[in-house]
Amino acid sequence: MKARLFGRFAQCLALVAALGLAAGTVQAQALHKIEIVVFGAPSLGAFLPPVIKARKLDEANGLDITFQARTPDAYATQFNGGEFQVGGSAALLTVGLADLRGLKVSYLFNLFDFWGAVVTGKPEIKTLADLQGKQLAAARGTTNFVMVDWFARQQKVDMSKVEVINTATPGLVGYALADRADAVQLWEPAYSTLIAQKPTLRTLDLDIPKQWRAFAGGDKIPYLGVAAHTEWVEKNKALVAPLYRTYKQAAQWVAANPAAAAKLISPKADVAGLAVLEQLIRNNVRLGMNVQPAGELRKEIEAVYRAGQSIGYLPKAPSAATIYDGRLE
Repeated sequence: MKARLFGRFAQCLALVAALGLAAGTVQAQALHKIEIVVFGAPSLGAFLPPVIKARKLDEANGLDITFQARTPDAYATQFNGGEFQVGGSAALLTVGLADLRGLKVSYLFNLFDFWGAVVTGKPEIKTLADLQGKQLAAARGTTNFVMVDWFARQQKVDMSKVEVINTATPGLVGYALADRADAVQLWEPAYSTLIAQKPTLRTLDLDIPKQWRAFAGGDKIPYLGVAAHTEWVEKNKALVAPLYRTYKQAAQWVAANPAAAAKLISPKADVAGLAVLEQLIRNNVRLGMNVQPAGELRKEIEAVYRAGQSIGYLPKAPSAATIYDGRLE
């Protein structure tokens, strides 16, 4: 009798185990794979991906995201060429330019608002106007550079008279530390890291709030987010909202846990470096983390497009279809 009961009990355990294994297999199969290209660190595009993977926020939303890091120029080539259908370092003006060149792409949601800087260690360079006739190290292929160009022109600075040395994003900090150029254009999180290492550098005033308010009538400057080829969006409409939730939850966790987030975002940083990153997250003024659906920022996005047109970066207004208006919340 005991033997029969034990046998039945063993069978039940085996059945439960088999069912659990099957459920796990089904769950794994239910994860939708998405490959996303992003800028390499240090960059805003590389800010949230390590948090998403470490916290398994993609899996919690039914996704299995693979992030691939590239330089800005390689990112543009491979995303625009279709090698990657989804981009997590989607600079808004780059999206608009791609549309005007015939690429059907949608800015799905915003991740960060614009903030940029020009730093120098040269005592004779006191304002942006002093850059004329000098060398500026910059990541020319980025929207950040285009926006810095726009803000400089609002101060009547002739950027055609500035010798721009183009370099990949990771190289900007090196240029500034080694004084290899008269000035350097960069943004967060590289800016805070650089200033912590070389506090003698001075930041030239771009006068961002005042100039933008006069031009656009507001304060928000949508800058970098997640974009996708329209073809991909049409085939994967059910994945756009979970993708948004994944990033939104990552941003919320980062804001609520700045110290822990800093360790995930920059695992090789020393104590001082982590403290700088933690403070950047707590403040958020320069970081500008603002995860919001593109459709809710249409007016602000159109203002950025107009800025791009005003300096000739965009020959005309991009299509309204570049601003994704599907429901994400």
